[in-house]
Amino acid sequence: MDWATVAVRFALYFDLTALFGLPLFGLYALRRDEMASPTGARFLTIGMMVATLGIILSMANIAIMAKGMTGAASYAELQGHVFEMIVTGTAFGAAWAVRLVALLLCVLVVLFVRKRPGLQFGVLAAAGGIALSTLAWGGHGVMNDGIRRYIHLSSDIAHLMAAGAWVGALLAFVLLSQPSATPGKVALLSRTSNGFAQVGTVVVATLVSTGVVNYWLIVGPVLPELSLRSYGGLLVAKLALFATMLALAAANRFHLSPRLEHAVRAGDHAAAALSLRRSLMFETSAATLILALVASLGILSPSGM
Repeated sequence: MDWATVAVRFALYFDLTALFGLPLFGLYALRRDEMASPTGARFLTIGMMVATLGIILSMANIAIMAKGMTGAASYAELQGHVFEMIVTGTAFGAAWAVRLVALLLCVLVVLFVRKRPGLQFGVLAAAGGIALSTLAWGGHGVMNDGIRRYIHLSSDIAHLMAAGAWVGALLAFVLLSQPSATPGKVALLSRTSNGFAQVGTVVVATLVSTGVVNYWLIVGPVLPELSLRSYGGLLVAKLALFATMLALAAANRFHLSPRLEHAVRAGDHAAAALSLRRSLMFETSAATLILALVASLGILSPSGM
């Protein structure tokens, strides 16, 4: 396995899911005054930082692609015309160019549209979603032709959007549940974690349905090899982690979030907030491991590995 490729792909998955999901959370979970608050400003600053990192990672991504396509012994051997050929002559390159424009827009809107936080959140979520969707052209979604190709890419994009919404919400909850959080932030955490149920249901349903479609289009009605480092083995590990996330999310939804709500009303939220934070950290860790597995799965063949 090409570990440099996997590392950059993983970093891009984590970066772009955060870029899309965190401002999306702000749009549906924060009130207008909360978007303009220090909490909202922090979300936007993080958005600008991950967009900047996304530009750097995208540069590394295309360099790795160019080296692999040309068989160059080192990156120093790569010529400018190789990158021009990739950008103008391949679907991967076109998607890469769109991603770069979207990421640059994210940086600019945070820097220069300071007095309209609602617009900033909206542009970051939209441009971040476009940037995230371009990752579909770097995986198995481009393996098909004709109508199957469009179905596969559409399913991949929907899967990425749902994953981004979940990761972004988790990051927001972790930020709001920091040990130094003020009572106001804890109250905001309580309200938004309890209100995430409807969004979470849509996210899980989308992940499951698109996951089934993607499996059918990649593997078909057969079981892949299940050795430890094979496509099938990594897929089983991903599903196990997904089940763990579902269990943790259910515990948060039906036990820890209601417990925190009651504790906030009683004015003694320290223990309840700590319990929820621990669960959120475990869930975020599971999500991070899933993204690492996805980065590996995208460059593996479902058979013969």
